[in-house]
Amino acid sequence: MNFLSGEYECKLDPKGRLVLPAKIKANLPEESGNHVVLTRGFEPCLVLYPKQEWKKIYDRVAGLNEFNEEYRHFQRNFFRGNTEIELDNTGRFILPRTMVRYAEIDKDSIIVGLGNRVEIWNPDKYEDFLIKDQENFSQLAQKFLGDQPLNPVVE
Repeated sequence: MNFLSGEYECKLDPKGRLVLPAKIKANLPEESGNHVVLTRGFEPCLVLYPKQEWKKIYDRVAGLNEFNEEYRHFQRNFFRGNTEIELDNTGRFILPRTMVRYAEIDKDSIIVGLGNRVEIWNPDKYEDFLIKDQENFSQLAQKFLGDQPLNPVVE
């Protein structure tokens, strides 16, 4: 599996296009080709998934029972505005205006690789969602990772 990682400052061009950083584009799985899915994040950002990663999430959400009102409500909001995008040869793509408004991206953006996905942020909003206190960050690392071995034994 290719891991999408790094933090990059990028600019939208006057036509609303964004270029994925070369390291991000190079780590997109070959199976996805130049096809990715753009969706709204739970925070005020956009999330870009390689196509096969999106398929895993899509199957889980689409598989919820449509006869349950709460599930329908979640599905409606989760799938709202999702867009399949084809990157050009340089990794460039147009950010839909509704998505740009949602994430409040003007000209500058921060692209962050998070393993199986990429987030696209307004730089000011991104700073608001980062942990500022290193002690708090350390406590979260211990809480989520402290009891797990770094190299699990595979039998």
